[in-house]
Amino acid sequence: IKKRDMTVDRDMSSPSGFIPQKEIVYNGLLPYADRLDKEATELLAEIKANLCRAVLVRELWPGVSFWSRKLFSFLKLYGRRFSKEDHVLFIKLLYELVTLPNLEPHMMQGYARLLIQLLKKKELLSRDDLQLPWRPLYELYERVLYSKTEHLGLIWFPNSVDNILKALIKSCRLYFPVSSTQEMLDEWRPLLCVFDVVMQKAVSNMELFLPTIMPPEEHSQGFQLWFDELMNLWMSVQNQPSWEGHLVNLFARLANDNIGYVDWTPYIPTIFTRILRSLNLPVGVSQMVAPRYLTNSYDIGHLVLLITALLGGPGNPAQKELTCLFNSIASFYHPSNHGRWQSRLMRLLQRLPASVVRRVHRERHAAPSWIPPVPEQQRLTDADLQEFSSSLIGAALLAMFSKTGSMDAAYALQNLALLTPELIIPPVLEKTYAAMETLTEPHTLTATLSCMIGMARSLVSASNHYPEGRTHVLPLLMGSLPGVDPNDFSKCMITFQFIATFTALVPLVDCSSAPSQQGDLTEIEKDLCFASAEFEDFVLQFLDRCFALIDSSTLEQTRGETETDTQTQLESLVELGLSSTVSTILTQCSIDIYKVALQKVYNFATTNIFETCVSGRMVADMCRAAAKCHPAESLRLFVPHCCSVIFHITDSQYLCVTRVDGEQLLKYQGDLERILSVCVRLRCKRAYTLACSLLEHTLRSLSLIYPTEYRSTPGAFDSDLPIRDWGRAGDVAALGVCWHVPSQEEENFVFQLLSRLLHPELQRIKDHVSGDQPMSREELLQSLAIVQHCLLGAGSILPPLDGPHVSDLVPSMVNLEEIKLHIGVDYDDSRENYRESICQTMRLLLHHILEHSEDDTKSLFVIIKIISDLMFFRGTHKKEFDSRWKSFTLVKKSMENRLHGKKQHIRALLIDRVLLQHEMRKLVVEGSEYKVVHQELLCDLLLLSTSTYSQVRSRAQNVLMTALGTYSFSYRDLTPRILQLLSPQHTDVTQQQFKGALYCLLGVYGGVCLASVRDWDCIGEVWPALVRCGLSPSMTLEKPSIGRLLDDITDRIHRQHDTIGIYFSVSEGCVEIANQIAESQNPAPCLAAPTIEELKEGLQRKILMPGCVCTCDCLCFRPWKFEHMATDLLSIQLRDDHPLPPDAVLYFTQGLTHDSISIRKVAISAVAGILKQLKRPRPKVTVKPSDISGIEDPEGVCVGDRETNRWLQYDSNNLPLSQEQWDSQHYCTHHIYVAIYVLQGEKIIFEYFSDPEFIDQLLGFLSLEDRKGKDTFSPRRFCLFKGLFRNYGDEFLPLLWPHLEQLAGDSHESSQRCVCEITAGLIRGSKHWSFSKTLTHMLTALANITVETYTDWGTCIATACEGRDPRKLSWLLELLMESPLSGEGGSFRDASLLYVLQGGLAQQQWRVSELLHRLLAYLEPKLTQVYKNVRERIGSVLTYIFMIDVALPHTQPTSSPHVAEFVTRVLERLKPLTSEQEIHNHVHEENTQETDERTQAVKLLKTVLKWLMASAGRTFTTPVQQQLQLLPLLFKIAPVEIDESYDEMKQDARTCLSLMSQGLLYPEQIPLVLAALEEMAVSRSWHARYSVLTYLQIMVFYNLFTLLSLSAEVLRIRKLVMQLLLDEQLEVRDMAGTTLSGLLQCQFFPLDSSLQTQLQTLSQTRLPKARGELASTDLVRRHAGVLGLSACILSSPYEVPDWMPQILMDLSDHLNDPQPIEMTVKKTLSDFRRTHHDNWQEHRQCFTDDQLLVLTDLLVSPCYYA
Repeated sequence: IKKRDMTVDRDMSSPSGFIPQKEIVYNGLLPYADRLDKEATELLAEIKANLCRAVLVRELWPGVSFWSRKLFSFLKLYGRRFSKEDHVLFIKLLYELVTLPNLEPHMMQGYARLLIQLLKKKELLSRDDLQLPWRPLYELYERVLYSKTEHLGLIWFPNSVDNILKALIKSCRLYFPVSSTQEMLDEWRPLLCVFDVVMQKAVSNMELFLPTIMPPEEHSQGFQLWFDELMNLWMSVQNQPSWEGHLVNLFARLANDNIGYVDWTPYIPTIFTRILRSLNLPVGVSQMVAPRYLTNSYDIGHLVLLITALLGGPGNPAQKELTCLFNSIASFYHPSNHGRWQSRLMRLLQRLPASVVRRVHRERHAAPSWIPPVPEQQRLTDADLQEFSSSLIGAALLAMFSKTGSMDAAYALQNLALLTPELIIPPVLEKTYAAMETLTEPHTLTATLSCMIGMARSLVSASNHYPEGRTHVLPLLMGSLPGVDPNDFSKCMITFQFIATFTALVPLVDCSSAPSQQGDLTEIEKDLCFASAEFEDFVLQFLDRCFALIDSSTLEQTRGETETDTQTQLESLVELGLSSTVSTILTQCSIDIYKVALQKVYNFATTNIFETCVSGRMVADMCRAAAKCHPAESLRLFVPHCCSVIFHITDSQYLCVTRVDGEQLLKYQGDLERILSVCVRLRCKRAYTLACSLLEHTLRSLSLIYPTEYRSTPGAFDSDLPIRDWGRAGDVAALGVCWHVPSQEEENFVFQLLSRLLHPELQRIKDHVSGDQPMSREELLQSLAIVQHCLLGAGSILPPLDGPHVSDLVPSMVNLEEIKLHIGVDYDDSRENYRESICQTMRLLLHHILEHSEDDTKSLFVIIKIISDLMFFRGTHKKEFDSRWKSFTLVKKSMENRLHGKKQHIRALLIDRVLLQHEMRKLVVEGSEYKVVHQELLCDLLLLSTSTYSQVRSRAQNVLMTALGTYSFSYRDLTPRILQLLSPQHTDVTQQQFKGALYCLLGVYGGVCLASVRDWDCIGEVWPALVRCGLSPSMTLEKPSIGRLLDDITDRIHRQHDTIGIYFSVSEGCVEIANQIAESQNPAPCLAAPTIEELKEGLQRKILMPGCVCTCDCLCFRPWKFEHMATDLLSIQLRDDHPLPPDAVLYFTQGLTHDSISIRKVAISAVAGILKQLKRPRPKVTVKPSDISGIEDPEGVCVGDRETNRWLQYDSNNLPLSQEQWDSQHYCTHHIYVAIYVLQGEKIIFEYFSDPEFIDQLLGFLSLEDRKGKDTFSPRRFCLFKGLFRNYGDEFLPLLWPHLEQLAGDSHESSQRCVCEITAGLIRGSKHWSFSKTLTHMLTALANITVETYTDWGTCIATACEGRDPRKLSWLLELLMESPLSGEGGSFRDASLLYVLQGGLAQQQWRVSELLHRLLAYLEPKLTQVYKNVRERIGSVLTYIFMIDVALPHTQPTSSPHVAEFVTRVLERLKPLTSEQEIHNHVHEENTQETDERTQAVKLLKTVLKWLMASAGRTFTTPVQQQLQLLPLLFKIAPVEIDESYDEMKQDARTCLSLMSQGLLYPEQIPLVLAALEEMAVSRSWHARYSVLTYLQIMVFYNLFTLLSLSAEVLRIRKLVMQLLLDEQLEVRDMAGTTLSGLLQCQFFPLDSSLQTQLQTLSQTRLPKARGELASTDLVRRHAGVLGLSACILSSPYEVPDWMPQILMDLSDHLNDPQPIEMTVKKTLSDFRRTHHDNWQEHRQCFTDDQLLVLTDLLVSPCYYA
């Protein structure tokens, strides 16, 4: 490798004309920002040079993958800091790499991740800059997702690969060329067949790939090509099939990307109806949900996009529907309602406002880019937003108190408050104030406070919409103080969070004097200034509360006698909350308030004595918080005091004080040094640990780089008017961060401390090791503690370990050097390198301890910790960094402003982010170079990982695993050392070492697993070693732990293994782009291009990759466990692109008859895979359909049975019955087999399967049962036999035949199953055979079908018929068609044969319409079956027969049977039933003739019901007209009340009604349904009238918006309900009342004055005095009126509209009316009380005093003692 030529002098920092795409802004704020430009440019040049060199020498591993990882870290550290040309070149190169045809899956996944990162910011590259072809990506997607060989175990993919590919396609589809839409449609339109699973594939492909963002002039080549067609398809399916969701997602994306360019108005009612249906809400009393609806519901995220995109525009039609939608589902949000639908409703509420905020941001605030903007007239106006907010606020306020927590509602309210603060904030404020006053319901307080936290910024900032919000800040803060309550932890935490949030936004400055000095204040500002005088009060009261909290949480109170020094988890949480809140408040104070507060803290801390565990730590925290804010003042008070105390007694608590600015500490230099040198040598353990942590924090404060203040505005708070800064966002350009950078004096002080404290300790340890001055264990521990804390404190200014590299770890032609980052420290070489000396001392000590006192585990723990810090610690731990990053994102989310975007965060957050950026640079040590020092340390760790004590082992293993993940390629050095301990030659290995070594191979969860590294050299060593270790003398399976460990390792290998590449080839496209990168400028790559010789060498090396690992030779004498392991590992090695070596084939073939069942199972799937590898390719001939049929395809899109498809259909007159006919028809070509076996593998298998003994054994094993009653048809065995018959023709049939016949005659479950599997394999494998070889043993077998096996036969025939030409299987289909319902073998056999037949026909779909006609004609006379199971089966078969009779757009009438004709014929035969009034079940004996017809009719009806029930779940469209003809009959039968004891027919009728009423109706069908209902409403049976109402409720809810768009029909429904309200039957009236209140609640028709007066006049009908017969009609009218009024009241359960008080008063007059009126009134009043009880405080304001008096009388139950 050529070294870099460093003499080339270019000004790297500002190359001419270099415009970066998008940098990370926070880099510019770091204290060493001036160095970063140069560093980034050099790094980029290096990455470009090495990447293109690696591609040119064709070295994908390790070259390309190494440098693409470096590009990934470059993005993390500097953002997209490269020019547009580079950006495009990188993307093109990676696109070529990802789509390389035989790249190993894991590598492909890595490139895909990087590519997604590069494509993330879509506004940076327009479609003119970059175009990507879609086909290579599609081929990759096909290859991975629909892999032909994955199920045979020939290729293994990582689990996450599907999601990553989908994400990649989403990022790329923006850049597909214009012509791609048409090409995609040509590719996938032929797959759109609704009856087939392939439909799912076609639609999901369209959803993924079709591009939707394009400039308006390209729309004609974009979505306009498919929009109408797919929209009609969506509108024509009624029962959600599984692919409908994908279609909706596609439309949602289209709508969102092209707001204003697509006209949705005609579709809006249907879209909203479908949205409402997909929420699966329960309606009505006895509704049964078809199970399918629960699984295939739409994705909420996409629904929200769709709704958001439909809003706005002239007239805003979608908003009306949205308001109506939320009104009709609002009551489901009430906390008392709970069900499986709730999570979807909550998600809808949570995401909708966020999505609207995103849209408003895009329309008003987003920076202009190449993506076309939303046209002016379509944008959301302020009025639109107000309407939107008011439609959601009701639901959001109800959801605040939901059982699942208030998070969803809080998020929704936060976003709504951004849109319209003046509508949203006041109602929440009211609830908050109420909750602060209540004592009995603490949960309301937590809920309201968490909502207020989200709305804090909208409330505080001086927005023009809601200026009076700011006056609420002080009352809220004062009101929340009682929440600091030592008895309720959760309340305490939320209160701390609330106070911290508000004070972080508001500077606590008393500016009550401002109004007298400045004259330009508004009224509100003046009020604010006067109110701000209370801030000081607030701070002091808050501190008092905290002191009370501390007093009440001492150790004695919380713990009693248990001897623990640790805190409970809750206490540590509260401690954290307390310290962060105090520090926020004190940071935000003005200097005057701060001084008062500081004095208060000081007095509290110095006058009381605390114990050191709980309360002491809290006090120390408060002192630390105080000191952090203004170090100068506070240290002046605390340090001298503490020093004097410590000199008197040498143990004290205030050792946490010093996390403060280093410069301030220098003043107290002498004191600190004196204290430390005394304290760290104290004998008491607690004392010296505290002293050590003081030492650590002192060193850290002096040596780290960190910002010194986090106020909400830069500078101190002495600006002109602080209240104008309330809620102000920080400005990234002018943050004004004050950094603490260690000065020269501070550095000197650090090294002075180290030489005074660390140096002597190291010396003592050396003396201890050499034996000059041995120490006791306690002393040793103390020394180690001092060393550890010095290292932790000064880690950032000690240079990292250095030294020579470990050479020759991995062969590569590319430079694999690491990058060096500057982290703001210049290491001073003249000082002693303490890291080196600690390292040497620790290694000496470690070996000493392991030799002399291995049981000193405590010291070993500390040493392990020190070693890990020596390697990785440079001022920050990864764990801390991750948790801080997490909490940063959480805070950011709760306080961000999504509306304006552009990093409008508060200043403290931005400073935090800059600090995180600095720490991230410190942590980039991953992929560090592996040096000799590290090698020595890792060997020590390996010693510890295999030592005696398990605790020591596991800690050392964790560090070891981290190190292996950190140093590149170090595993290649360590693996052999670990394997040495496992090898059988090594005789003196202890069991602990053996276990330790196995654990090292297993690795930690989520870390490196050495057993499955993707590296042939390693696997070639590890896997054989794992199998051989069974012979190692220290290996015993007596210890269960070792057995479990081995299982874990194989399990881990199985889970993590994905196929490793053998052939790495690089396409020409890659090389071309690499050459372009090599020539690019800005910055130019820093290496010369590779020479010709190097290129040649690269092409040579590419081919020499090793083959498979073979472990067969040593398998004979293993313990069984290892034989299993070997078989497993070997089976993972099967692959697509390389045949298995012959001895492995031999091993697996023998394995088919092995004694152990698990090995047999592995062998079955392995041999199936091997047969697939050996399959001969067949020539395929493309055929144009029109050439065969001689008919040209008509123009345009045409669906359904076409003349041109006729030749594909099944035709009994033209079946191939002889050899000539068979050959003349078009299927595919066949080969006559030549029995010359070329490959050795084929020969082995052939020999075994021609051996009769082998076949005997094999079938003996296959017909055993595995788990009783759990076995099913096994696809693996099917694949095995299919492969055999496919590769070898009928060579083995003569041997198998007698066995098959014998098994077929046996009725045992397992032997039947075996026949099934072989038969299916035979039928599928015989695809290319010639005519004579077809089967007949099926008949005998089907005669023996049993309960257990009929599903297996169904699977068998369905598998056999899948994707095959029906004319080739004619013999099979005819055989099944012969006489399915002979009745010979009893009902069971009939049902089973039908099931099997149905399996075969369903796979063939439209190609067998002739058979379907024959079957229907055969079944029709037999519809009156007696047996229930046969009836059910017939029902299901009928569904399949009529499945194809659909009305999709553009269809011609199909040639398969039609529903309409069938229904007319059935109705004829049901005549005897339709004439009767009531239908009873019992059949009279005497009337012979008439009952005969009637019984037949009843039986027929039962079958028809089964058919209706089955088809509700399966077909695509519902034949509404035909169902309506059956409705009257169903209404008569269906019972009213729910009762299990009804017979089958009534239950079925009821289910049918329920399913039919849920159907989706089209506008033209609604009048027909209503006409049928009106006709039934006057029938004589009250059961029927009652059922009309239940049917109506469900039908209206499930078709709400469609109905609302037809005003005439709404009136008909209203008339119908009012008519039934006056029914003479009481139950019907009640139901009508319920229905009415439901309709009012959905706002289906308004509660206008006309309706009210109509009901009131009815309710005032006079009742005559005489209780005669006449009175009943009047009573009915009066009851109807009362029912109507009570319906009005129940229709708004959770609020009090202005008409309600009056109606309640009217109702109360009827309390003493005769029954049933009195009952109704009582029930209504108790319901009213129940639903309004929660918010009665608010609701009572709606009534006048007189009304309240009456109400209290009514609602309180009367006293019985009066």
